[in-house]
Amino acid sequence: MFSERRIEALPAHVDADGVKIYTISATGEPVDPLPYLARLQSMKAARAAHPWRDTPAFAICHDGASARYLTLGWWGNDNEMFVAVAVTQPEGWVEDLSRYSFCLWDMEVMWHERNAFVKHMYGMHADLAAYRADRLVQA
Repeated sequence: MFSERRIEALPAHVDADGVKIYTISATGEPVDPLPYLARLQSMKAARAAHPWRDTPAFAICHDGASARYLTLGWWGNDNEMFVAVAVTQPEGWVEDLSRYSFCLWDMEVMWHERNAFVKHMYGMHADLAAYRADRLVQA
């Protein structure tokens, strides 16, 4: 059954490349981002063709009810959002989009990110700094 989940935006300095990082908690407790950050670096390294310092991107560290989910989203090809999802399993982090994807709570962040991308990157003058400063804030 759906119920609101705690969503927080982490400070800009958490990712050296400027990827915006959010946390989502199924329990309502704060999420410790440390278990996610090494995996995030691995996910970015696996996609080294992307110049992350120049790419509008975000990550969601989601302490779900049954596992940890890490979603990396980035914008490319003018107006497409790409995603990679890693999930903790007994054997470690697993990336397999045929088995795991983002969930409906992640979509709240994605909707905000869509709007931030349109506002700051998809207009006459792209402003990556403004995009990165525009973070979801829950009321």
